[in-house]
Amino acid sequence: MAKTYQVTTMVRFVNKIMQGLVRWGVGPKQTYLLTVRGRKSGKLYSTPVSLVEEGDKRWLVAPYGEVSWVKNARAAGEVTLTQGRRSETVAIEEVGPEESGPVLQKYIKLESITQPYFEVGLDAPVEAFVAEASRHPVFRIDGKQP
Repeated sequence: MAKTYQVTTMVRFVNKIMQGLVRWGVGPKQTYLLTVRGRKSGKLYSTPVSLVEEGDKRWLVAPYGEVSWVKNARAAGEVTLTQGRRSETVAIEEVGPEESGPVLQKYIKLESITQPYFEVGLDAPVEAFVAEASRHPVFRIDGKQP
């Protein structure tokens, strides 16, 4: 059974450190600061995220399930991604299981620390990730501003 994500004091601490690194442009290459407007409050919220990139295609993965940023991103239909001084507002579209499966498979290899939140292993076939897709929303990123 997969682990359930909880925002603990340690998670908040690590996220703050990662946010600072990404803002300074010294975080991991695939890590961005995602900023999205709250669907109820209208306030801007930011969290570090890792993208899956393949050629000119990019996906935003929710390894911990339907957390707040996922709900806000769905409602907004757009997010802002920042690395250092570079920032872009992009349209996003949630994709179905067939497209999500291969992306999720790449994601847990890229960010193996998230593996306990999946019910499949690192070496599972893509079909297992397709079956897992309903628990981990994936958004295709449209590079154009909405």
